[in-house]
Amino acid sequence: MMAVLRSGGRVFVMLLISRMLENSLLSAEVKEGEILPPTIQKLMKGYNKYLRPFFDNGPVTVGMSLDIASIDTISEINMDYTATIFLRQRWTDERLVFEGNKSLSLDGRLVELLWVPDTFIVDSKKSFLHDITVENRLIRIFPNGTVLYALRITTTVACNMDLTKYPMDKQTCTLQLESWGYNINDVMFYWTRGNESVSGLDTLRLAQYTVEDHYTSASEAIYETGHYPKLIFHFELKRSILYFILETYVPSSLLVVLSWVSFWISQSSVPARICIGVTTVLTMTTLMMGARTSLPNANCFIKAIDVYLGICFSFIFGALIEYAVAHFCTLNHPDANIVMYGHQMGGFDEEMNGMVTTIAAENNRAKRRKEKAAVDEAALAATAELVLCPSSPTGSEPKPEAPEEPPNRCLMVLVLLRKVLRKAANCCHVENPHLIDNYSRMTFPLSFVFVNLLYWTYYLYL
Repeated sequence: MMAVLRSGGRVFVMLLISRMLENSLLSAEVKEGEILPPTIQKLMKGYNKYLRPFFDNGPVTVGMSLDIASIDTISEINMDYTATIFLRQRWTDERLVFEGNKSLSLDGRLVELLWVPDTFIVDSKKSFLHDITVENRLIRIFPNGTVLYALRITTTVACNMDLTKYPMDKQTCTLQLESWGYNINDVMFYWTRGNESVSGLDTLRLAQYTVEDHYTSASEAIYETGHYPKLIFHFELKRSILYFILETYVPSSLLVVLSWVSFWISQSSVPARICIGVTTVLTMTTLMMGARTSLPNANCFIKAIDVYLGICFSFIFGALIEYAVAHFCTLNHPDANIVMYGHQMGGFDEEMNGMVTTIAAENNRAKRRKEKAAVDEAALAATAELVLCPSSPTGSEPKPEAPEEPPNRCLMVLVLLRKVLRKAANCCHVENPHLIDNYSRMTFPLSFVFVNLLYWTYYLYL
């Protein structure tokens, strides 16, 4: 025996071990009285695993069925999912027909002695066959030559996801099975029971998804080397939005509501209103950064959650800008300042009273300057009229008028532009800056509710 091992090498040892396993298995079958060992031994002697069944008589048909044991992870970052499946393949090999009425279950390690289809998973990134305690393979031969070959595989498969409506999205992933070397002239694939060929999804429980629909299809894969059989299993996943509502949508909405509290705080409380505005802006920025940690960093589409967070950030930032505008308008309206200080700060010290007196004096000086400018403008107009229309030397007949010059177009444009700017300034003029907060108390909430109605209607029903 040692001399044979040295001369034959490793390949011969493997073949010898396989033959020994086969003989022991056949002996066990004989004890049970199921089949006759000479028949099986005769079939195996003339069997060539390197030739497919019906080698000279058309393609061999291989039926497929799947049992989804689990879908472990679904990654949006890597655009893939990891699943554990039981892949079952059936085909008929006329060389394995034997007499009897019971099937023969062989040890999985004897698969090396038989021809099996070269099936592979098309979009698989990595896969492995479970081997605890032995390789998880099943070989069963029926009297009519039908072979059942089952495997337990864990595979990570690519899934192209459209995250435009994330987290209200639905993803359709596939599991594609093809023949690696045999084209459609040698091997044909089919689903054994149509859509019922895939089982296990009804009892499957996923963390963020629910399986809404699944179906099977058959087609051909076209490559440069030929046409190859392909089977495709499609399944649709719908994301559960409850987690994102509690994690992102509710906190961001509450931050928007918190920013509205400043509308009920007096404009004179500058630190309080600025503190609320800046704090809500920074908190919203942190929330936006945290919401993107579980998503691809580089993508070419804007997701639904990004749109909502952008809306909330805009409202919070708008509330901060609202106070800046209201405070600026208050400073530019001395009358409003006098009323504010007279009502709210009447009991303060002399320094505040001095500020009110100074503001009133400035207002009076501004009025006097306006009146003086009006008088000067009237005098200038009268002087220009005298220059342009002097009396005749005799005092009886007026001097003939000079011909009118064509109007300057640039001057006309400047005058028109000045009028437009004045009208725009008058439209933006606020008589009482304290009414800005009153308007904001109604405008901001109503606008936010309206935008939310548009947002949820579009992403849920359109």
